[in-house]
Amino acid sequence: MTVKIARIYDDSIPEGKRILVDRVWPRGISKAHAQLDEWLKDIAPSTALRQWFNHQDDLFKQFKEKYKKELQDNDEQAQAFNKLKHIIEESHQDVILLYAAKNTKYNQAIVLQELCTK
Repeated sequence: MTVKIARIYDDSIPEGKRILVDRVWPRGISKAHAQLDEWLKDIAPSTALRQWFNHQDDLFKQFKEKYKKELQDNDEQAQAFNKLKHIIEESHQDVILLYAAKNTKYNQAIVLQELCTK
């Protein structure tokens, strides 16, 4: 069992337990098309952090540290992160963290994948 990430708009998303890790529902994606097992909207970065980062490559290192701090300090985010870790531990299949961001190299799913595979 591994933790993978995929953009929800991609045509070929790997098989596994599908978890959306965005706070806002992806534009243009129906619930039927998404085929989610879970939507952990509270695990997403705060609106203020997301807007500050704005998927700028040069800010990713700072974003990553600020996001990790949010996951520890914010009760709702911490609970959602603990739920994700529990899902991963209990899953008998790969877990796919889905996100909508256009930037496939620098987004919160990458941070979550890294934290969950340590």
